[in-house]
Amino acid sequence: MHQLTNSGKIRRQALALGFDLVGLAPARRAEHADALIPWLEQGCHAGMGWLARDPETRAEPARLLAGARSIVCVGLAYGAELPPAKYWDDPLRGRVARFAWGPDYHDLLAPRLEELARYIGRDLGRPLAWKAGVDSAPLLERDHAARAGLGFIGKSAMLIAPRFGPLLLLGELLLDVELDDYDQPQPQACCAENRCAAACPTGALFAPYRLDARRCLSWLTIENKGDIPADVRTRLGHWIFGCDECQTSCPWPVLQPQASFALEAEHGGRGFQPSENNPNPTAGLEAPPTREQAVAALHAVFRFQPEISAPRLDELLALDERAFRERFTGTPLLRTKRRGLLRNAAVALGNSGLAAARPALERAATDADELVRTHAAWALQRLGKGPAD
Repeated sequence: MHQLTNSGKIRRQALALGFDLVGLAPARRAEHADALIPWLEQGCHAGMGWLARDPETRAEPARLLAGARSIVCVGLAYGAELPPAKYWDDPLRGRVARFAWGPDYHDLLAPRLEELARYIGRDLGRPLAWKAGVDSAPLLERDHAARAGLGFIGKSAMLIAPRFGPLLLLGELLLDVELDDYDQPQPQACCAENRCAAACPTGALFAPYRLDARRCLSWLTIENKGDIPADVRTRLGHWIFGCDECQTSCPWPVLQPQASFALEAEHGGRGFQPSENNPNPTAGLEAPPTREQAVAALHAVFRFQPEISAPRLDELLALDERAFRERFTGTPLLRTKRRGLLRNAAVALGNSGLAAARPALERAATDADELVRTHAAWALQRLGKGPAD
């Protein structure tokens, strides 16, 4: 078996590509694999049937990549910018989860993971078998990220990096080589107050470390293709795509993106292991990119943009299929499709309590899509009058 003798090169190259965090771990069975089956049996995965397909593959990385020996876990912090209150608190505008303020994150992380794999292959000097994943591969990614030292799994079931908080995008790179140095997990350091559960609008965090996706606004507004249950519509507030409440309630700090480079460079990129002190993480690389430029380019795409981050709800309800695609192609919002986004916008307008919402809702109540019509009619009733009054 060939062995890569310099794990430090992998860490430095990952940081040079713009990731905020990188950690290395053996590709072993996921520690929380045994909890997956009962969670699935309880139906807590809601309508996300792909989570229930072949759960053993999710548990065993070697079933995803034959001969897998190591896993490189990376993290990218996002959404640290506070949204301007004049947009964010406007009841006639919707709220979009911070991960969707920029382009589709799969398109950001996957090419960089592939580039990292090619770099490792060149350094290894022999053919390398690898597989990249950005939440699309059947991996229990938070489990592996915690083992690789990126952070710890909190009561919200999210991975929490102490210097960035839970607003993290994760990626993985499976390798068929053993590495000469692996990172160590961080100690569990979740707060005692259980703030995430208290902040959840629908009680989806029904116990510490337990999430029922059927009640989660992220599932209800994105993955759910049908009606939003009537008993939770008022709890959506102004959220129209995802929800950040459990994450932004977390006491672990969410830093401004500009601070991430200095902190991560200080600790060498190894899951914030303070024993590593490498102020120049790109030193020694072949034609290394500028770390500051790589980080700035990635973080810049997640900055607040009113027309994406907090769009006017009446404008959304006026979108036809073509206009919807023109506006949201290349962004995560495309995933919910026109009918889903307009469904959500109608509910949010109903929750506004404002008479100014009526004209847009009355038009939506005649939309060609029954899903949009049904939720617009509910919203009008919530404002005090039905569509026929």
